[in-house]
Amino acid sequence: MHKAGFVNIVGNPNVGKSTLMNALVGERISIATFKAQTTRHRIMGICNTDEMQIVFSDTPGVLKPSYKLQESMLNFSTSALADADVLLYVTDVVETIDKHSDFVEKVARLDVPVLVLINKIDLTDQNKLAQQVEAWSALLPRAEIIPISASNKFNIDYVMKRVKELLPESPPYFDKDQWTDKPARFFVTEIIREKILLYYAKEIPYSVEVVVEQFKEEKQKIHINAVIYVERDSQKGIIIGRQGRALKKVATEARKELERFFGKSIYLETFVKVDKDWRNSDKELRNFGYQLD
Repeated sequence: MHKAGFVNIVGNPNVGKSTLMNALVGERISIATFKAQTTRHRIMGICNTDEMQIVFSDTPGVLKPSYKLQESMLNFSTSALADADVLLYVTDVVETIDKHSDFVEKVARLDVPVLVLINKIDLTDQNKLAQQVEAWSALLPRAEIIPISASNKFNIDYVMKRVKELLPESPPYFDKDQWTDKPARFFVTEIIREKILLYYAKEIPYSVEVVVEQFKEEKQKIHINAVIYVERDSQKGIIIGRQGRALKKVATEARKELERFFGKSIYLETFVKVDKDWRNSDKELRNFGYQLD
């Protein structure tokens, strides 16, 4: 008997979905920062054994769209409800239970197993946690409620155990040596974008898109040319910084992370270009790989 299935991770921004994804898969494949809206695409991480293939899927945080990029992000999350064999709905001890109730109503109508994971339990006490468990049980009575701490890996083994028990019988969907559905270039863009999220404040990180124009891999080294797109000339100046210092810092930190990720020496060149209002352009969003209606 062989089991295989899609285990899709959904939830609101800032609840630790990406940290959970990385803990479950055992690979650092999702951006995990303290800022909201860090995950923009649907990212798959594949766990293989002789008897099982678990395809974990991290999605952007559920939010009310303010521009077309956010509409695309919500589409990724909604599509994850359609093809899930097991759904992991991630919340935490901080957010209010009625946030995005319309999306939770869609979750309640699903016929697949749903695990509600209450993350960051180290930030609350036993009484408050018990109240949240009770409230989520009332809201999603068919779901199993599991308190976790993704960053401390508390109860992650139990979540994995339940996922394995709930997976349907199926042949594998991907090759057994494959651990993600994304190409190498995708992780270059994510790592560079993560450093921008960490280094710049306010709106700048959310106005940025990264495109890899060259990825040339040799035996010991990878040559990468990446373009950082922003929406306005003023943002370009902020990204570059005085005498190029800000961009140099981002590129240096990204290069170090890329060397750890690929296990090779990295030669990274970064450029900054303006693509006005790309977040509201259907054409540009499609060029950047976003899913539109």
